[in-house]
Amino acid sequence: MFAKLSALFLGLAATAATAAPASYEIDPAHTFPSFDADHMGMSVWRGKFNKSSGKVLFDKATGQGSVEVVIDTASIDFGLEAMNAKAREADLFDVAKYPQAIYKGKLVGLGKTAKARVEGELTLRGVTRPVALKVNSFKCMPHPLNKRDWCGADAIGTFRRDQFGMDAGKAYGFNMNVTLRIQVEAVKAE
Repeated sequence: MFAKLSALFLGLAATAATAAPASYEIDPAHTFPSFDADHMGMSVWRGKFNKSSGKVLFDKATGQGSVEVVIDTASIDFGLEAMNAKAREADLFDVAKYPQAIYKGKLVGLGKTAKARVEGELTLRGVTRPVALKVNSFKCMPHPLNKRDWCGADAIGTFRRDQFGMDAGKAYGFNMNVTLRIQVEAVKAE
């Protein structure tokens, strides 16, 4: 009897030891990081990035994992080409020198708690700083077309753009706080 229990315990321990987070590829056709930024207190400008990629490692059992979102800064889109062109210049995103922004973080409590979050860092214009995101929604289900596991989330946080070398308009009274939103969909890798 002891031998059977020991074998069962060792089998369970081996299974737990080999379990690993699943790998997911971010779907660029359904992932558009966006932001809200002040325009001299007169209005709020909203922009998004039309090109992004990345990966997610996620352990459903623990609600833990990691995320990396790579953003093509030249794909900025305010819905106004004159503003897009201005945002690409050296005093804002400086896309010639910094073609990518990257958000990397640890997933905490996804699917387990109302306090789900991402403890991460944003790299923008060559500067890396902590930026935490609150996860407003999260869901996984089988993808209706390819039948692979499919997860999506909506997360939000704030940062000061002048801490990343983007202080254009500060002398005119622009608020430097920016709201970052990352809505993401990712499909489990085959």
